[in-house]
Amino acid sequence: MHHPVAIIGAGLGGLTLARVLHVRGIKAAVFDLDASPTARTQGGLLDIHLDSGQEALRAAGLHDGFRRLVMPGGQATRVLDRDAVVRFEDADDGTGGRPEVDRGALRDLLLHSLPEGTVRWGAKVTGARALGEGRHEVRLEDGSAFTTDLLVGADGAWSRIRPLLSAARPAYTGVSFVETDLPDADVRHPVSAAVVGGGFLLALGAGKGFLAHREPDGGLHVYTALRVAEGWADGIDFGDTEVAKERVLEHFADWDKSLRALVADADGPLVPRLIHALPVGHRWDRVPGVTLLGDAAHLMSPFAGEGANLAMLDGAELGLALAAHPGGREAALAAYEEKLFPRSAAAAADSARSATALFAEDAPRAVVDLFTARP
Repeated sequence: MHHPVAIIGAGLGGLTLARVLHVRGIKAAVFDLDASPTARTQGGLLDIHLDSGQEALRAAGLHDGFRRLVMPGGQATRVLDRDAVVRFEDADDGTGGRPEVDRGALRDLLLHSLPEGTVRWGAKVTGARALGEGRHEVRLEDGSAFTTDLLVGADGAWSRIRPLLSAARPAYTGVSFVETDLPDADVRHPVSAAVVGGGFLLALGAGKGFLAHREPDGGLHVYTALRVAEGWADGIDFGDTEVAKERVLEHFADWDKSLRALVADADGPLVPRLIHALPVGHRWDRVPGVTLLGDAAHLMSPFAGEGANLAMLDGAELGLALAAHPGGREAALAAYEEKLFPRSAAAAADSARSATALFAEDAPRAVVDLFTARP
């Protein structure tokens, strides 16, 4: 089978590309390893930035739909120290440029904007090879294969398409997350609900902290962050929730009880997440017929909130470039990558600097300084 444009990965970036192409009369096929759009949860809230994610949604003709998904009050921010003393607080007055939306709802908005059958579910890519003259063959886990004139790797951190362009691999950043949830927080977990507030919480200390946000359904989603060795999580039985809680909370023995409760009172399993990143400034030489977007192109730590926004902007700008260069695929890819590389390098550097500030020895001082310096 042959597809003129093949997008690997039905995340926010790949779907944005498919949508921008669709509204400009260009057909694309999207392949995703998940068995269905509901095969796994899509994570918590995303702050969608005015100059990146929202620009992409405008290009996709979906900005009005996005505005209907915005969580009121979600931009409220508070920064606490390990004693739960509020060091900075900012309310959400509705005028900020980074409104919060549920990632799953945003993905559904993009999915439902595409013609039925655009996404091929259960299509796990195992590899790809160049055939010459910009054409590629893509192999799937079920043994089938297809060819394409334009191959786009939108398949995340461990992209199967990246090796066609680059030998770079993500490296561990030194930070691990452990995710927890506290549903129906105002009723079941009022202490934690009061600590987090109505939006986003940063509770920080040297080399560790809690990042939490209020979700649209009234629950709290918590990321416990730790500077630990790469194999730290391997030594913990996360199948035993109570043991896992004890091991995580060993790192917070002298923290305020209200903050420890974000883990101690959590419902459901604890989920470890190691944070990886590609080298800052990752780039590649132009290779005919193939390119990357999102985490496949510029995986970075999440500490500047740029990952999803850049993925969508990448998808929109690639789609616009292809529409602006009909018959000139290589010119379109070159124009796209010329903007992609400096933009993603700057964002990756910001993310790395933010990670340093978040977990510095005197945290949260640098983060408070950053917030108070904003106009």
